Amino acid sequence: MSVTRPAAHRGPRVEPRPDPHPVVSGDPDRPLDADAVREHVARTALRAGRPGTVGLELERHVVDLADPATRVGWDRLTRVVDAYEAPAGSRLTLEPGGQVELSTLPLPGPAEVVAALRRDGEHLDAVLAADGLVLLSTGTDPARAPRRVHPGSRYTAMAEHFAGVGHAGDGAAMMCSTASLQVNLEAGEPGEWATRVARLHRLAPVLVALSACSPLLAGVDTGTRSARQGVWQRLEPARCRRPDGVTEDTDPAASWADFAAAAPVMFVREPGDGRCTPVVRPVPMADWAAGRALLGGRRPTAADVDLHVSTLWPPVRLRGFLELRVLDAVPAAWWPGLVAVVTAALDDPRAADLAAEAAGPVASRAADAARRGLTDAALARAARGVVDAALPAVPAPLRAAVEAWAALLEDGRGPADLVLDRARRSGPTGCLTAEELR
Repeated sequence: MSVTRPAAHRGPRVEPRPDPHPVVSGDPDRPLDADAVREHVARTALRAGRPGTVGLELERHVVDLADPATRVGWDRLTRVVDAYEAPAGSRLTLEPGGQVELSTLPLPGPAEVVAALRRDGEHLDAVLAADGLVLLSTGTDPARAPRRVHPGSRYTAMAEHFAGVGHAGDGAAMMCSTASLQVNLEAGEPGEWATRVARLHRLAPVLVALSACSPLLAGVDTGTRSARQGVWQRLEPARCRRPDGVTEDTDPAASWADFAAAAPVMFVREPGDGRCTPVVRPVPMADWAAGRALLGGRRPTAADVDLHVSTLWPPVRLRGFLELRVLDAVPAAWWPGLVAVVTAALDDPRAADLAAEAAGPVASRAADAARRGLTDAALARAARGVVDAALPAVPAPLRAAVEAWAALLEDGRGPADLVLDRARRSGPTGCLTAEELR
């Protein structure tokens, strides 16, 4: 993938850093005005890269088998994962609620990246199992209330920002009770950028419905198929909604730059110790850059802009490559096929045309996809069309995994149904130890 990712290392990255972006030419500490902010964001939004390379990020909830209803504490969690070293080079990070995320190296195709994540994931499972811990792959924590265990100042500031702007509940749920599968794809050549970004947005509602695996949240049946996506769709829209003007006829980098300029600043990193100070009222980045509101007594630098961009979470985020953020985490039996469908539906020319056609009728129905998932006839029909379009382009090692999805859809079911089946048998807490949902 065009972006450089860190190689494997021992232990978690305890205090997350902003996403890597090139800085503007000249002095990186020079204050930027509003035009310079947009220029910087647009310049760093996309990089040329040949389709085919794929990276994955999989979050999972950590569960103590001896006490499933209680979150694993920070000291124990960091002690256990310090013994982990990824054999295939994935990076391990810890999320605010103690979720564990593995981020693979960029690899040349879905079969290769799935094999790497499986290898690293199985090794992590073994390390955790030695301490009585297991990992659960569902879009939300089905039983436990949100509780932050990560002590990093970034997450403290994030929580204070959400509370200050009226999104405390959904902010806590997002940080502490959600888990996703992110698929990172190349942007393509510059002439392809608008089409590839627009097509990925068009596919998003179908992929929400297909991957929906979070009907329960904090012990409550939410009545939705993806409570995780429900949280994201409600949470601070100026930060998390789809940017305006995303079509095949517009410049996606310019739309992204406008979105970033209008989005509110979440926190400012202090010079020296690097701690994050929350911004507890809505201050668009454009207002900070224009001097209408000074944060930290100054205007933003390129580093401030890069930090700000790392706090933007729309369905498709431009990080040089394309980061798809709409997929719920799904169990080990299902995520490889989901990866194969997504990559084929964007990267294979024939499959991409057919998938875009299948997804077109429901391209504006993201809210329905989260609420109703595959119980909605039009979304279910579109999901079958996308899977059928992808199947001929799927590499042989992943064909059986995609055929399993096709069979599940033929039965009129999806991952959310598997979670609900388990909950009916053993309650929400019983779901915590049920990784192999089939």
